[in-house]
Amino acid sequence: MAEEKQVSMLAESQLSTSDDDAQEITWTEEEELALVKRIDWTVMPLLIVAFFALQLDRGNIGNAMTDFFLRDVGITQFQFNVGQQLLAAGIVILEIPSNLILYRLGPRLWIGVQVLAWGLVATFQAFQKGLGPYLATRLLLGLCEAGFIPAGLYTLTRWYKTEELSKRFSIFFLGNLVASACSGLVAFGILHMRGICGLAGWQWLFLLEGIFTILIGLVFLALFPDSSLNPVSLLGVRHFSPRESQILFQRVIRDDPTKLQPRKNVSWAEVKGTLTNWRLLPHFLCTVMGMSGAWVLGSYAPTLVIQFGFDRLKSNAMMSIGAWILIFTNLLWGYLADRVGKRGPLVFLGVLLLWAFMLANRLLITSTDKNLRFGILTVSIGFQACWREFHHLPTHRPITPHYSSHSVFKKKKKKKKKKKKVKKKKKKLKKKKRCSVGF
Repeated sequence: MAEEKQVSMLAESQLSTSDDDAQEITWTEEEELALVKRIDWTVMPLLIVAFFALQLDRGNIGNAMTDFFLRDVGITQFQFNVGQQLLAAGIVILEIPSNLILYRLGPRLWIGVQVLAWGLVATFQAFQKGLGPYLATRLLLGLCEAGFIPAGLYTLTRWYKTEELSKRFSIFFLGNLVASACSGLVAFGILHMRGICGLAGWQWLFLLEGIFTILIGLVFLALFPDSSLNPVSLLGVRHFSPRESQILFQRVIRDDPTKLQPRKNVSWAEVKGTLTNWRLLPHFLCTVMGMSGAWVLGSYAPTLVIQFGFDRLKSNAMMSIGAWILIFTNLLWGYLADRVGKRGPLVFLGVLLLWAFMLANRLLITSTDKNLRFGILTVSIGFQACWREFHHLPTHRPITPHYSSHSVFKKKKKKKKKKKKVKKKKKKLKKKKRCSVGF
């Protein structure tokens, strides 16, 4: 009951500060469905393509390893491993600060700047030579990419209602999965460019994919709408009419009034409350256990296939098989999560399967059957993060069933009526006082 009162008080106070921005209007269900479809074709594509670019730039180092990357740059395998750890460290260091900046600048500007930043780093890493530049580019890439995924998820929550998010989160992560599936095939073609203009194949890989990311960043900044209340891009393109923008804003706020954001900063109390929330600990542990194995597969799988006895460049294309399987398992896990309604057991099952296949890889390390080893490695990739998409979803609505968003607006109207009555009573009392004085 205490939590319900706190939520209701918060929602009322937030809504009372937005009289000018969110005057209550009505709309039909058909009108809302049409607007949701337009969001799907306005907001989702740019986020998906940006995620596609992120995965290309983050994962192409594994493909570069098959084209004599270590020899050309002048580093050892151990030094390469250190660089990969620096990439992860950069993500950890700046992920929370990046979210705080997102809260102030908004998704359009902050996501667009991030895409441009890591695109520039990804492009110019083609000219690295020596240990220092290699470590610096790995760390910079991690720092620049740190806030994109949480920023993308946050953005979706501002455009969609809670019941619509599960499907959109899955579609958003398809950008990452399709990039993983395509990167090996793309690398197989680009790495054959070794010798053109005196550049190695891995240099062409970094250059072309980095330039692609820069272009995506520019398009994102130019076309992505500022917010649901102000759906205008930097080029001045208005994606929705004023009435439509009001509908987009109010439908999300009525679904969850806590999404109303009059402030552009985060208090230390909110930060402390998040960091000390024990319910996040199981999610944290599952992510560490699951993603640690997935990270290794993404960076070293093509090199492992070469060690099995397969062709150096063909190993990149072969590893795309597991990535395509991963798309299917992600969709399957998402369907099961919605069908069963319990995400926790499915997350645990996904992590357990990954570790079972990773153990099988370890036990086959001395096997001479290259096809068996490749098959187990491929299946491991197919299950490496099948649970990740719905793992980000909230397990409960922030508003209790007894307190709906419609009641917030009703209470708001009642308060206004009470204020008017109080004012009328005060006026009557003043008139009586004047009459009594005159008498």
